[in-house]
Amino acid sequence: MNLKTGVAVQQAMAYDRENSLWLRLQGCRGVNERRQAAGTITAGKKDVYVMSDQNSSLTITVLQIDVEIGNPDHNFAVVEEKLNQAVQTADKPDVIVLPEMWNTGYALTEIDRLADREGERTRQLIAPFCAKHQVHVVAGSVANRKDGQVSNTVFVFNRQGEVIAEYDKIHLFRLMEEEKYLRQGEHLGRFELDGIPCAVVICYDIRFPELARTLALDGARLLFVPAQWPNPRKHHWRTLLQARAIENQMAVAACNRVGISGKSSFFGHSMIINPWGEPLVEGGEEEALLTATVSLEEVAKVRSMIPVFEDRRPGLYTSPAR
Repeated sequence: MNLKTGVAVQQAMAYDRENSLWLRLQGCRGVNERRQAAGTITAGKKDVYVMSDQNSSLTITVLQIDVEIGNPDHNFAVVEEKLNQAVQTADKPDVIVLPEMWNTGYALTEIDRLADREGERTRQLIAPFCAKHQVHVVAGSVANRKDGQVSNTVFVFNRQGEVIAEYDKIHLFRLMEEEKYLRQGEHLGRFELDGIPCAVVICYDIRFPELARTLALDGARLLFVPAQWPNPRKHHWRTLLQARAIENQMAVAACNRVGISGKSSFFGHSMIINPWGEPLVEGGEEEALLTATVSLEEVAKVRSMIPVFEDRRPGLYTSPAR
């Protein structure tokens, strides 16, 4: 057997193994079953390459809205109105996403007084809505007072109105003095929606590629990003979101606010991005409900086509300087 023939045989065998795994996984329901079916995959890689059901998809609506600083009553009323609008559309979403700190805005000097206590008011609004309309909600983030401190917290609700995940922002943005008023999170935001592994980060978090890569290595197929990302950094916003999608071969649903708060103006441009880094939908600078359907089959195909995770060499990436 010559070298060229040997390479061809190896490629064919690799294709057969991949195709066999794909066929086995199609009969599985839920990520745990898929993990068991993928038992022949090398340990440490199977969470990344476990494939969703072939026709898995999620229709996502992001609520790109203005937020009135320091006025929770107004903001809760707006969110309730927009949520109800979202489920009345012809293309009813599976998931609705809200922006960062939508309950108070960045009224940081008053945040202790304004913050939601243990997320109670947020739960009272979102939980019955989800149960009534059988929809998931990634409830942006809210100023959330717990244990005597305020966190920038995402609550994730399932179709039954249950809170299935809470995530406190782990990278506080010093340009807005978040570190003076907010408690830093200590845990990552991982959860499943309809059996699909998902993750959430908040705004400034997307500047840390190692965070998104860690979530992808843990199996995330879809990354949610609620934000209050201001002018003049629109180029950063778009580039970072697309980069996180491309390098991790995952879909990204990012919800930014619009409007003016104090000296800051917010440009919107919320996006839902496929795993090639291509925007499926992108907002402008006005309020909007933006909807697109994300194919999880496409995530699996992209990861099979360009095997970035298999080709990693993490043993060479660690620097003594960290």
